[in-house]
This record gives sequence, structure tokens and C-alpha cells, in this order.
Amino acid sequence: MHILMVLVVGALLSIVAVPVETAAQDVRQPFSQWLGDVREEALARGIRPEIVEEALAGIEEPLATTIERDRAQPETVLPLEAYIARSVTPASVRSGRQMLRRHRALLNRVSDTYGVPSSVLVAVWGVESNFGRYTGAEPTVAALVTLAWDQRRANYFRQELFSALEILNRGDIEAVRMRGSWAGAMGQPQLMPSSYLEYAVDFDGDGRRDIWDSPGDIFASIANYLKQHGWATGRRWGREVLVPRGGTIAVAQREGSCRATREMTVGLPLQQWQRLGVRLPGGRPLPKADFAAYLVSGSRRRFLVYDNYDVLLAYNCAHSYALSVGLLADRIGR
Repeated sequence: MHILMVLVVGALLSIVAVPVETAAQDVRQPFSQWLGDVREEALARGIRPEIVEEALAGIEEPLATTIERDRAQPETVLPLEAYIARSVTPASVRSGRQMLRRHRALLNRVSDTYGVPSSVLVAVWGVESNFGRYTGAEPTVAALVTLAWDQRRANYFRQELFSALEILNRGDIEAVRMRGSWAGAMGQPQLMPSSYLEYAVDFDGDGRRDIWDSPGDIFASIANYLKQHGWATGRRWGREVLVPRGGTIAVAQREGSCRATREMTVGLPLQQWQRLGVRLPGGRPLPKADFAAYLVSGSRRRFLVYDNYDVLLAYNCAHSYALSVGLLADRIGR
């Protein structure tokens, strides 16, 4: 057993593994015993016995591939621009416009109900699951069992596991159809079970909140999530801008619990950004609107973003994600 120690040498940080005899040992219960405790807690929470039995039947050990994917770190971190280029492609724009036309009447109803533009709903759908083409094939309960048993984020995933069992208990979907990503995100909007319980919508009125197959439920669930997180009707998410030559503007960084919010500036009025030399593409002046904007910077591209951008970050707190959704929505809606 080793413990990591950080040594400061000049301006460099070195991380070395040092043997420590008293380091904490793995004190987990055997998996079968732990799973028995989960069964008991599920029953105590009011999950029907037949639901517990069906959901947990056949789970004899953790899914090795799920743990591997949870542990895996990318060998390289793509620049922000590379993520955007991978997500906002001619093919994704073309597919998005096709889906917008195909579901126009339904999307208009959802947009009128929740105040979120149809193009934004389609863009979230596209980035999350390639417009429903790929939602993940992992059995949700087995994946969450694995991650709840694993020690890295056990408490979080244990609660998500019980949320998944509650979804089954309510009859929204059968256990065999409850599939999604290796981390437990479900359906075409890729909602975690706790988010599903809070935000999923039965828009088609069939008595189930079906984010796997019902277009109305899928779009309305995305829209409800965004609305409940503060989407402001009639406002943009942001826009690409140019900064003065050299690319450096002395503005304080924002604080926040999400890493992405700490990797953007504090909000300033648009006219203050104008005085700092920020312009629209082509050198045009910024709009004279009276609200705050935050600067997000990649290695080559810069964006002024507004409060609706925070709502996109609430769906997935990464600039690569939120900017891809925003830019794709703009292209789809043209």
C-alpha cells in the first residue's frame, strides 16, 4: 500500500508514491453481502419486493468495464476548439435541421409551454445522444450498483441507485429497458435517475415519463430541466467575439463550485466589455443591451456568454459541452 506525497521542488510539483504501513485498507464488505444490505435498504425505502428482485437479479459481481471507464483518464486533453469542431459539424447541423423540421409542430408546443427555443432543445438532444441514435447500452441498475459499491464516489451513486429503483417502482419503464451510459445517465436526454425524478415530464399523457422512446417526453424533459434551472425566455446563451490583439484582458475570474464557472471571468456590462476592446466578428460593436456578460476563452476563440449559458452548464458543467450546444443551436436555427 502506498500514499501519495507532493514534493515542491523549485517551481515544479512532484508526486511520488511512498510505502506507508498504516495507510487505510480496503474495508468494503464482500460484494454479495453489500448487495444484500442494498436490498434491505431498498425495501425499507418502500420499493416493492418484486421490483427489487427483478432489478437486482443476476447481478453477481461489479461490472469490470464500468470501473475501468470510471478510472480511465484521457491521455491528452483536447483544446476547447477541438471539442467544438468534433460536435458542431456539417453532419450534426444537417441532422439537427432535419430533426427540427420533422418534429416542428411538437417542438413548437414544447417551446411555447416552457419558453425554451426549439433549436436549443434539438441541440441538447444532439450533443447528448446524437439525436437519439446512441443512448448507451449499459444496464442502468447494474452500472449504478457497481459505482455505488466502488469507493470513489460511493455515496453519490448509492443515492442514484435508489432513485433508479424508485423509477422502476413507479412503473415508468421496465428494468430490462432501463439502459444508458456506463455512469447511469439514461435515455435520449441522458438524465441521471435523480434528475429524472425531479425534471422528467409525461408530455404525451400516456402515464409514463418515457425519455427513451417518446419524442414529446424527451423534448419536454429537456425543456423542463432548462426552465427549472433558470432559462430566460427571449435571451441568447451568448455569442463569439473578438478581443484586442494579444488576447489578454485583465478581468477577475469568477468563483463557483463547478470548474467551468471558475474558468470564466466575472460578469461585466456589455458596454464595459466594449470599452475593453471586445467586438463582434468583423469588428462590429457589441449590442447595447443592459445585462452582464462573462468571457470564456479557448486557445484561439473567445465568447461572451450570458445567464442562459449558466443553465447549459447546469446540464453538463463543461465549456466544451455548453459552447457546443449553444453554437449548434445557432446553426440549427438559421
